[in-house]
Amino acid sequence: MSSILTNVGAMAALQSINATSRSLTQTQNRISTGLRVETAKDDSSTWAIATTMRGDISGMNAISDNLALSTSTVGVAASAAQSVTDLLNKIKEKVVAANGTGVDTAKIQSDITSLVNQVDSVVNAAQFNGTNLVKGGAAVNLLASLDRSGSTVTVSSISVTPADLTSATLGIGAIDVTSAAGATAAVTTIESAISTATAAGAAFGSVQNRLDIQSDFIKSLSNAMTTGVGSLVDANMEQESARLSALQVQQQLGVQALSIANSTPQSILTLFR
Repeated sequence: MSSILTNVGAMAALQSINATSRSLTQTQNRISTGLRVETAKDDSSTWAIATTMRGDISGMNAISDNLALSTSTVGVAASAAQSVTDLLNKIKEKVVAANGTGVDTAKIQSDITSLVNQVDSVVNAAQFNGTNLVKGGAAVNLLASLDRSGSTVTVSSISVTPADLTSATLGIGAIDVTSAAGATAAVTTIESAISTATAAGAAFGSVQNRLDIQSDFIKSLSNAMTTGVGSLVDANMEQESARLSALQVQQQLGVQALSIANSTPQSILTLFR
């Protein structure tokens, strides 16, 4: 039955054009943004997962920056411990020389005093970002990672114990080689100081190594998570390009079908000629 009041063909063609236009707009938006899921409207569950992961990635990047600072802080302490150890070895040479015969112990004592003062200078200068790990104090927790378990997020840290390498704590400030008894006692004192400084340097080196490993891991983890987010929300440009071409052809066919459907009522006039 033909009707001039209800054009079913035109309505179907118009509905098809509207659907094609919506799909075309969606495809063009994906191509322009590069995203398959840009907002929660596109895919609410995927968007929620991607948003959470992006937040974790931002946290990982902040931790990576913090690890760089921590590595520098511990690196300064390790360098200071090495410098102190070198100075202590020089003091040891002087102490051993003072135990000899026919030596100028007063001159040796003056050299030792200068070296002891240099030890304190190194220790006092060995601070980075306000933290000095060679003047003693409580353990310092260095931010290391962001751990997620479901909706719960916690941070973990690497603990480093400061060493007190001041001359007073090492006992080298009291060295006096101007007497035979003092020179003899100084040997034990300096050996103990060297042992303490060496142990501190080794401990700092170990923490430095852990920080380097953790930093590499955090960077790799961040890259992996970024790749994961991309696989969830990024648009497949080859697929979208093919889809765009198909939709453009479909839109043109829809317009043509609508034109044909709109001309159908005019054919009814031939029935009344």
